[in-house]
Amino acid sequence: MTTEKVQIYPEVKVKDVFTAFWKGISFKKWWLFWLFFCVVMANTATIVTPIFYKQFFDLISTGLDKSLASQKLVIIIFEILALNAVTWIFYRIATFVNNYFQTLVIAKLKQQSYDYLMEHSYGFFTNNFTGSLVQRVNRFARAFERLSDNLIWGLTPLIVRVVSIILIVFFFNKWLALIILIWVTIFLSFNIIFSKWKLKYDLDAAEVDSKTTAYLADTITNQNNVSLFAGQKFESQGYKKVTNQQAKVTKFSWDLSSIIEAVQGFLTVAIEFFIFYYAIKYWKDGVISIGVFVMLQAYVLTLIDQFWGVTRIVRDVYQSYADAKEMTEILLLPHEINDVPTAKELVVNNGEIEFKKLGFSFNKTREVLKDINLKIKQGEKVALIGPSGAGKTTFVRLLLRLYQPTSGKILVDEQDICSATQESLRNNISLVPQDPVLFHRTLAENIGYGKRDATMQEIEKAATLAHCDEFIKELPKGFETFVGERGIKLSGGERQRVAIARAILKNAPILILDEATSSLDSNSEALIQDALNNLMKNKTVIVIAHRLSTIQKMDRIIVVDHGKILEEGNHQELLAKENSLYKKLWTLQAGGFLDDKDEDSGEDKEDDEDEESENENTHNIEAKFASF
Repeated sequence: MTTEKVQIYPEVKVKDVFTAFWKGISFKKWWLFWLFFCVVMANTATIVTPIFYKQFFDLISTGLDKSLASQKLVIIIFEILALNAVTWIFYRIATFVNNYFQTLVIAKLKQQSYDYLMEHSYGFFTNNFTGSLVQRVNRFARAFERLSDNLIWGLTPLIVRVVSIILIVFFFNKWLALIILIWVTIFLSFNIIFSKWKLKYDLDAAEVDSKTTAYLADTITNQNNVSLFAGQKFESQGYKKVTNQQAKVTKFSWDLSSIIEAVQGFLTVAIEFFIFYYAIKYWKDGVISIGVFVMLQAYVLTLIDQFWGVTRIVRDVYQSYADAKEMTEILLLPHEINDVPTAKELVVNNGEIEFKKLGFSFNKTREVLKDINLKIKQGEKVALIGPSGAGKTTFVRLLLRLYQPTSGKILVDEQDICSATQESLRNNISLVPQDPVLFHRTLAENIGYGKRDATMQEIEKAATLAHCDEFIKELPKGFETFVGERGIKLSGGERQRVAIARAILKNAPILILDEATSSLDSNSEALIQDALNNLMKNKTVIVIAHRLSTIQKMDRIIVVDHGKILEEGNHQELLAKENSLYKKLWTLQAGGFLDDKDEDSGEDKEDDEDEESENENTHNIEAKFASF
């Protein structure tokens, strides 16, 4: 039975999204001010221009002497030219300011998202798709870009032009200004109310898009499994299902947008009709001139142009909120494991480790470790063994602070690791995992990750000690060879040797080996064992093992089952005990009843999030013990 842990995110409001954006904007806030200033000035000049066109056509219709009138007309067109020049200059300045401002803020927001995301716990990442998280970071930055564009180049010109037009028309005829004001109110109210109602469907579209991306990323990552299990048709049907669902949700959202456009089209026809219908009456009464007709035509065309895009602006603003909301949820989600405000650097001189009354449970319902008391002396080599699901890997994850203890504490050189910074703790521990995952970088960069300021000579030395040089020298580009995503271009044994070289280079006082030779053939294992023996000198070592033949020389062997320490001692001491679990495990392996490969398969993919399922394996093994 598996228990899935559902990630519960905090509720995100509009102000939360803008607060998250402001953190990325604040360091360039004055550039934002100048950007708005330039856009306002450019649009103000644009709205003033039709007043001069009014004067131009009024002058033509007055019947003045053509010679005198032409001189005044030339002056007017030069004034119009000057206003157009002002508009052009301010828009050009705004464009370059925007290019500088947006690119820096987008980079800042991506960095802000990345830094906060990467500080989340191990448990957080096991409960989220990689593809979905990548999508959230990218969408967050794109959402800001879209929102910024709509506020600066869409909403600001709209507000400036609408307010200016109403004020100017009011100066010439208050009733015509009232018609425009009523039309603007109806137009905006409809768009805002309808778009707000439509938001839930935009959120559904964003959610299903994330699911489609996550499914795609998951199947691409597991392409080898898909091929090996002939799952192409099955996965194709699965992808078809999510894409069809996305198409259905997206079509409905687009249909709603088409309804908005239809209503907009009706309202634009209505404004033009009513404005000119009443303008004709006022012209007949001598209230307005021919020039006012020209000015009104220019303003009506401006309003139609501005408001035709208002639906897109409102839709994009809400869509930006929907896109940014997913990443904001992560930014608002508190980190499960934090350094305390008074956290200090962990100073490790000896490497002594002590577990005091340590307990750990998942979701406060599944107890994994119970009241563990264990002291590992300076330089002691200790092996943790036991059936799958016994809690061995949890020991390591708690020591590395990938999980937070439910009770008790862990001391390193008498310092509580929960009172130390996580970085300093992990700097003092080297881990060689069972299934190393490498960066899609060069071999030199992957080995050098253990000591990022290492020289090439140090990297080559560590590679030689781990016997990586044996396969690296056969590669065309040697240490500059890229290993592929997650190190897929290397075999399991080669990846493990790279991980060992990385640990050799790091040279931390505490060393953890999690089945560090499980992916090696017998010849390679013999070579690596020598490197590991050198690596373990003068270090405190914790070894997680299923193959008992690899731990005979350990100073102490700790047998764990059901989250408790059942027995401890060296190899000979444990074999001498009657009814010893260790002795039974040794007899099974040595006698051939349970070979190494079968034992490894259980631990090979041990995942403490699935302890209940793995504990069933424990009962099966114990049933075998009963036959002895």
